[in-house]
Amino acid sequence: MTLLDEKRSAPPPRPAPPARNTTANALRDLGLGIRFAAGGGREGWTRTLLTAVGVGLGVTLLLLASSVPNMREARAEREQARGETPVSAARDVASDSSVLGLSATTEYRGRTVGGRLVRAEGPDPVRAPGVARFPAPGEMVVSPALRELLDSPDGELLRERLPYEVIGTVGDPGLRSPNDLLYYAGDDSLTVGRGAERITGYGKEIPGEPLQPVLIVLLVMVCVVLLVPVGIFIATAVRFGGDRRDRRLAALRLVGADIRSTRRIAAGEALFGSVLGLLAGAGFFLVARRFAGAVEVWDFSSFPADLVPAPWLAALVVVAVPLTAVLVTLGAMRSVVIEPLGVVRRGRERGRRLWWRLPVPLLGLGVLGLTGRVAETEPVEPYPIALGAVLVLVGLALLLPWLVEACVNRLRGGPVSWQLATRRLQLSSGAASRAVSGVTVAVAGAIALQMLFAAMNADFERATGQDPSRAQFAASSDDVTGAAATEAIAEFRATPGVEKVIGSVEAYASKPGVYAADDVPPTTELTVGTCDTLRELARIGACEDGDTFVVHPADRETADWVDRTARKGKAVEIGEGMGREPFRWTLPADSPTVPGRRDPVGEEHWGIMATTGAIDAGQLPGARIVAQIRVDESVPDIAEHVRNTAARIDPAMQFFALNSVERDRQYASIRTGLQVGATVVLLLIAASMLVSQLEQLRERRRLLSVLVAFGTRRATLGWSVLWQTAVPVVLGLATAVVGGLGLGATLAWMIEKQVADWWLFWPMAGAGGALIALVTLASLPPLWRMMRPDGLRTE
Repeated sequence: MTLLDEKRSAPPPRPAPPARNTTANALRDLGLGIRFAAGGGREGWTRTLLTAVGVGLGVTLLLLASSVPNMREARAEREQARGETPVSAARDVASDSSVLGLSATTEYRGRTVGGRLVRAEGPDPVRAPGVARFPAPGEMVVSPALRELLDSPDGELLRERLPYEVIGTVGDPGLRSPNDLLYYAGDDSLTVGRGAERITGYGKEIPGEPLQPVLIVLLVMVCVVLLVPVGIFIATAVRFGGDRRDRRLAALRLVGADIRSTRRIAAGEALFGSVLGLLAGAGFFLVARRFAGAVEVWDFSSFPADLVPAPWLAALVVVAVPLTAVLVTLGAMRSVVIEPLGVVRRGRERGRRLWWRLPVPLLGLGVLGLTGRVAETEPVEPYPIALGAVLVLVGLALLLPWLVEACVNRLRGGPVSWQLATRRLQLSSGAASRAVSGVTVAVAGAIALQMLFAAMNADFERATGQDPSRAQFAASSDDVTGAAATEAIAEFRATPGVEKVIGSVEAYASKPGVYAADDVPPTTELTVGTCDTLRELARIGACEDGDTFVVHPADRETADWVDRTARKGKAVEIGEGMGREPFRWTLPADSPTVPGRRDPVGEEHWGIMATTGAIDAGQLPGARIVAQIRVDESVPDIAEHVRNTAARIDPAMQFFALNSVERDRQYASIRTGLQVGATVVLLLIAASMLVSQLEQLRERRRLLSVLVAFGTRRATLGWSVLWQTAVPVVLGLATAVVGGLGLGATLAWMIEKQVADWWLFWPMAGAGGALIALVTLASLPPLWRMMRPDGLRTE
């Protein structure tokens, strides 16, 4: 055979396969997915915009949460900037710039109105931050919120209490928040002897109080409970329009795309929607930031300039949201077989598996259990607590789809609307489960937090010993003349709506004599009042005007001190060392000795008690007004009328309401933060659920139109939509109750407390059910519009 014949008989060489550029193919598929999302016509844009809105709402809340550190820091800096710097005792002399200041803070209809009375001691007085002009006597500068209140009809009673001429407005540097009620008023009667402080500047550093370990646990749980539902909402939003996307990918398989390409195309669509969601969230955040000062939630607001996300938290949101969108999309496609001839959902064939879902919440409880008890004296590691709580809440969201599927598969029979609803849930329960998973997590977290709050209430709410049943308000003013004190008590009694005034004039009585510089003369209290008043302060039987009494306290040592001063038939000096000529008075020899009694404020009285006929209270130097006031609470604004009387008597009078329980300030601050955050999250839940509901209705628009065209009543379809929502809601709330109680009990065990109430889940479950019912009702008008024959049109 010749060489030519060998060449002719040899098989032709196989062409080399084209070089595969995996990176280029992946980028091409991602770009194709983005093109489908951006250029898919009206349907494509509607789906993409719904995804962007859903993701954007979650991103908005994440950006707001990431702004909290900067907001707290800015608020604390402004509060320190307006802190007064008093002079030291060695330099306590007036200067050209020194100012006398006295607190005149009051309350108005449940809101605190911060006030300072000021008096310049020289030609160049220091001014508080934000105050451009120092107020002269009879003038005041006010915050914008207070000025608005005073100018409104609601501020009529407050204008009566602040009878000063408004000459200016306090600027933002001197305010903690836009809704801060604050004023500085000029008062030329201030003196150091009256209790005023000499101030040389502003900018006092206020050291922060370290949080107690149990409060750290509480704060961590608040953050987890508020933020985990946001992540679930975002994960739910990126799955909008999944059915249509899968059908489009099946068409791509028909023209030659492989499985990997379809997944990358789906990832590109999700990536585009999440990026639009980031932009929408940034836009929503900028709008919300602009109007932050005008929005007030639970008496809390913030300056727009304070709402600046922490850079690393904002970067984390920018990276995490698109990554989450891609991972959720790829995870959802694992249960879907996309073939050239259609889409097959494997979930219906094999059912959802419980074996990998149930360990997630159990693992979370295990992490919390391994973290151990929280000791009062040892530092707390917040990360294991946060991890355990996140696993529990996310595990509940994972359990809900399995529970819904397991329950609806057993439903049979019933009215047509019920059968339509149950059949729809049996065919596709995932969308319904996802719609209520956020509410499930939010309600479970709220139940756990309420259990935690109830368990530690006793530690942060102490009994004050005050008795609001005997008096609702108390007022006092120091270093006044006795005549002014008696007139003040008479004014309180004359106030409309006041039923009783336990009003007394108090002074100090001491034993006359000559004492060494280091010796303290025996001293006790002298209380002057009517018989009715004295009976409220001591256990006095028979009493007539002109009687006097010696009152012994329960403490024996103090009683001996009283006996050394209150010598029957002997003289005492009243007002010694008060800067005035002391008043000498003889205690009658027949004065009976009686035991003391606690007043409505909870203080025990002792010493000398005299009726108004036994001693002229107007002659007492350095007297003190003490009034405990019982009112008719049915009188409108009775508290404000009594406060106005107190302000007329003395603008700096100490006035406060009596409460049997006092709450710790840090504990109350965390609780207020939870209320603010929960309100925002509930609004996000409502908005996200409404968007989700509209997306589901849009997906089923053609099916609804077909049913209407075949004669199905609109009312039947409406009830079917309600049943489709109600079944997952009931199961979701049941899951939330069980999970929330379990998490709350574990947290109570960690802080070594007992569960105070196992039934406090009812308000939380009711609020969740009401929210879902409201969203469902809001989706009915779009439902009626979609049930039209023109929904059968297609392109």
